[in-house]
Amino acid sequence: MRFLTDFADQAVVLPLIAVVALMLGLLGWPRGAVAWLIAVGACFGAVLVLKLVFVSCGPALHLGMLRSPSGHAAAAAVIAGGIVVALGWGPRDVALVAGLGAVLIGATRVALGWHTIAEVVIGGVLGVLGAVAFAWLAGPPPTLRVRWLFAAIVAVALLLHGRHLDAETRIRAAAFSLPFCHADDLPR
Repeated sequence: MRFLTDFADQAVVLPLIAVVALMLGLLGWPRGAVAWLIAVGACFGAVLVLKLVFVSCGPALHLGMLRSPSGHAAAAAVIAGGIVVALGWGPRDVALVAGLGAVLIGATRVALGWHTIAEVVIGGVLGVLGAVAFAWLAGPPPTLRVRWLFAAIVAVALLLHGRHLDAETRIRAAAFSLPFCHADDLPR
């Protein structure tokens, strides 16, 4: 499980996002490169905001078991869906493949005990929305030499697999520095 989930770690995903944007531009799809960065940025931004809210305000809002939406599930969905967009597949196929990516990585997160099913669903939904937004913003791709795009994706994934960014610790620290909604401030 850990082997599979490590492919969606931010240490792999963040460089992969940059490489995909670069490759889309180099392959002759600058609109796709910009759309990719906007859609992925919005997806990850939404995950980050929800993580900050859940950590900082979760107890006050009575969110129960929601501690942190799964960034891994979101990343798997938006990247899998993004690949399908580059292949020129339709929106339903984009959503389906993105959803499968979220389910695959999300299952590993739940099995390892790092997220609840609800947290994986939230991350997965955000990732699917990111992939669909990419398809909508980018429009149909030109004829791309996708083998170069795939080669770049595989190279980044293999080179960085197993590395980890401790993003969650940094996010929690940032959440506790926010001036509102701390569990310590709640009446007991």
